[in-house]
Amino acid sequence: MSKDSDDSNVLIYMLAGVGLGAIIGAAAGLLFAPKAGSELREDLTGKLKELKGKTEEWITEQRAKRAVDGAVEELGV
Repeated sequence: MSKDSDDSNVLIYMLAGVGLGAIIGAAAGLLFAPKAGSELREDLTGKLKELKGKTEEWITEQRAKRAVDGAVEELGV
């Protein structure tokens, strides 16, 4: 049970780090390359959609990995 708890903590910290990095990167981009409001909103929308897609892909991969790990453990391989 401890291993599962450690894996969950690592996952949470990793997701928090990715989210924080994305927020800081977006803020830095806005500060150093100002644009017109409409352009900025379009850029942010695109970046957020891209980040959402990558996050969903990563979550799917992690779920698949856990399913495989669970099946392997259940089979005792």
